[in-house]
Amino acid sequence: MVHFSGKSQLIDAEKIFQHLDLEEGQKIADLGCGGTGHFTIPAARLVGKNGMVYAVDILRSLLKENARRARMSGVNNIKTIWSNLEIYGATKIPANNLDVAMLINTMFHSKQHDAIMKEAMRLTKKNGRILVCDWKKAASPIGPPTIDRVAPQEIKIIAKSLDLKLIEEFSAGKYHYGLIFIK
Repeated sequence: MVHFSGKSQLIDAEKIFQHLDLEEGQKIADLGCGGTGHFTIPAARLVGKNGMVYAVDILRSLLKENARRARMSGVNNIKTIWSNLEIYGATKIPANNLDVAMLINTMFHSKQHDAIMKEAMRLTKKNGRILVCDWKKAASPIGPPTIDRVAPQEIKIIAKSLDLKLIEEFSAGKYHYGLIFIK
């Protein structure tokens, strides 16, 4: 069996998940999941067979790859969902349903950060958490162009406008920051 641990020299899913205290039976969405399963597979293991991880992306090819990797890893509690996170109400997950919505390396792909945060908030239940983890604004030898990176302060301003409360800010590795908000 192939094992995808979520460990990486760039960003370690297990270390990030320590900040979230994921539990058996929770419902989580990896919004902008990509195709690697880097976060969805370890999250699915943590929430167990009674939990659910929604892998959401706008590219169907990445969803297929994510599902393939989950199957190879023996993980059966991941559901892939095609959606445009920039459109409020487009994500086919019931509103106020998630314990945790994760936006990991998602924000730099868009200029509509407020729309993405609003959609994540819609999906998250009262007292649920929203994790934003993205590239630090500083130039680095790897990663997206600095101009495309989103400063944590911008995310905090958007979150405040949505009445989300910042409960933790942390370094998510050499090149990434992490913010956790509660609804």
